Amino acid sequence: MAFDDEVERLLTPGEVATLFRVDPKTVTRWAKDGRLRCLWTLGGHRRYREREVLALINGTMRERR
Repeated sequence: MAFDDEVERLLTPGEVATLFRVDPKTVTRWAKDGRLRCLWTLGGHRRYREREVLALINGTMRERR
């Protein structure tokens, strides 16, 4: 397995907000509330695992049906 296959894509609050069609501050609030887990960069910025974001989107879509 190559190193590139092991690297997990991380999303910024803005990218997550675009996927959910909400304001980036809403994404930050979700992280503070524990609805969405985040990682911290060395510079103190939040990043979100793409697979966790997509899982939340898929769960949300199922609930709406």
